[in-house]
Amino acid sequence: MTVKYGVIGLGWFGEKHCEALAGLPGVQLHSLCTRTPARLAEMADRFQPGRTFTDYREMLEDPELQAVSVVTMWDQHTEPTVDALAAGKHVFLEKPMASTVADCQRILAASEASEAFLMVGHICRFNPRYAAARAEIQAGRIGKILSMYARRNIPAPVSDQILNKIGPIIGDGVHDTDLMLWFSGDKIVSAYAQTTRMRDRKYPDLGWTMYRFASGATGVLEDAWCLPDKTPFQIDERMEIIGTEGSIHIHETHPNFSICDARGWHSPDTTYWPLLYGKRVGALRDELAYFIGCVRTGRSPDLIHPQESLEAVRACLAAEQSAATGQIVTLSDD
Repeated sequence: MTVKYGVIGLGWFGEKHCEALAGLPGVQLHSLCTRTPARLAEMADRFQPGRTFTDYREMLEDPELQAVSVVTMWDQHTEPTVDALAAGKHVFLEKPMASTVADCQRILAASEASEAFLMVGHICRFNPRYAAARAEIQAGRIGKILSMYARRNIPAPVSDQILNKIGPIIGDGVHDTDLMLWFSGDKIVSAYAQTTRMRDRKYPDLGWTMYRFASGATGVLEDAWCLPDKTPFQIDERMEIIGTEGSIHIHETHPNFSICDARGWHSPDTTYWPLLYGKRVGALRDELAYFIGCVRTGRSPDLIHPQESLEAVRACLAAEQSAATGQIVTLSDD
């Protein structure tokens, strides 16, 4: 069975989805949709889909279409996802799930009312190092978790325009918030955060967050989107989990692969969406392959549940509220 697949949203990451999908067996890149005609023409010329649309509602009327990636901006996730699920299309929704808890709940309700699958793209769960860490934690190797620390920092040029669309706590902190919830199986009960603004953008340049878990464990997130321009890597990504009987340390950045040329040092991505023999591979390809495999076999995705995605958004938004007010924010279940 070949899954006829569509992509809604053709920005930088929508293009990465198309590249990964184009290299996967058992999937046909059937439809593309973006509101920008010039961009649509560019992507259609490159990927040769069966159909193109500037209105996702028209796209969803196609009875041949079976599944879609929703890769619009985070505050535009809700309507395409809800409508796709109502139309019986399986949905791979990029993180963060939505920009408000209420919209996450709308998406969750739409998923529960539909026979179609919904999977939110928490790509770090498909990073072999984080998956290995969870397996060791579940095996009891480090005992009860006491502390978790995560760093996810990027150079200022990478974030320059992104900061007008999303901030670092929800934009990147949602990754590590999800990982902390996944590793611990715990519940975040409060958040305290501070931010610093360096540039004249809608959102601050960096955020530090401290979570308190129901078990008493502490989680700390460092999300600085203002590393120096000459930083030789696109992301400084690390994590440390300390338990009563041991600890786990993950270092995802350079020097796992570095190049020195006339322009200096560079450390390209080798984990999330690198190119290998002309194909986009890595964790993005793996999570899309997993989702498509679920669609093909009729097996509901069980590596990530929408409720878990909602909880990660809830915690990050509480942290942003804390940064804005200077107060510790207690999380509610509403």
